[in-house]
Amino acid sequence: MKLSGNTLLITGGGSGIGRGLAAEFHARGNTVIIAGRRASVLEETAAAFPGMKTMVLDIEDGATIPAFTEKLLAAYPGLNGVLHIAGIMRNEDLTADPVSLVDAEATIATNLLGPIRLNAALLPHLIRQQQATILTVTSGLAFLPLALTPTYSASKAAIHAYSQALRYQLRETGVQVIELAPPYVQTELMGERQAKDPMAMPLADYLAETMQLLEAQPDAEEILVERVHRQRFAERNGEHATFFKMFNDMTYAARAAEVKAMKAR
Repeated sequence: MKLSGNTLLITGGGSGIGRGLAAEFHARGNTVIIAGRRASVLEETAAAFPGMKTMVLDIEDGATIPAFTEKLLAAYPGLNGVLHIAGIMRNEDLTADPVSLVDAEATIATNLLGPIRLNAALLPHLIRQQQATILTVTSGLAFLPLALTPTYSASKAAIHAYSQALRYQLRETGVQVIELAPPYVQTELMGERQAKDPMAMPLADYLAETMQLLEAQPDAEEILVERVHRQRFAERNGEHATFFKMFNDMTYAARAAEVKAMKAR
């Protein structure tokens, strides 16, 4: 992937990793269009980076994607890249009676069907470009799941498989498919606590290392910061079962302590 001179759509570009990568690409001389559900958040981000463009998109609602794509390509016919950052992550209790599917269905619609639908709409245009890039976003949890967020973890594993298949199908075109697999990062994906969690990777550090990897490895299929390697390669290294139990035992213990502290207040 070339890091300048592109016209890039970034979904979920108003906050967190999306906002951070939008700023990085904007600073490198790309035309950046950030998209998301909340116009106010998008406008606030664009105001901080003069020249950045905004478009409202509810990625969960597939019915809106054809009209959005038509408007996008009419305004930016030089579009040659899309970054699928938009996503949601919610705790789910699979032992509840009854089990609610509301969060699971919203997660699949946003995290999995959203990128699939948007790619389907954009690919005819991207394939016609001399050079184009699709960046998907998975997670370390695609390879070693968090039991508290089963559907989120499953959606990211699915995007990993989808990215591999898409890359193969596009092998004779000028479209490059790159998968970003972040570790646990200080964003508000799961609320304010995550943004301040010392156990999470500082957002600025994640952005810096990611951009360094993109620059150093322009033909990379996966962009993996050092912090996510243990999750990504747990299966290969023969520690998946042990690491999975340790990781989830620790997470559940921390969650139980938080609930107890909240009840004591």
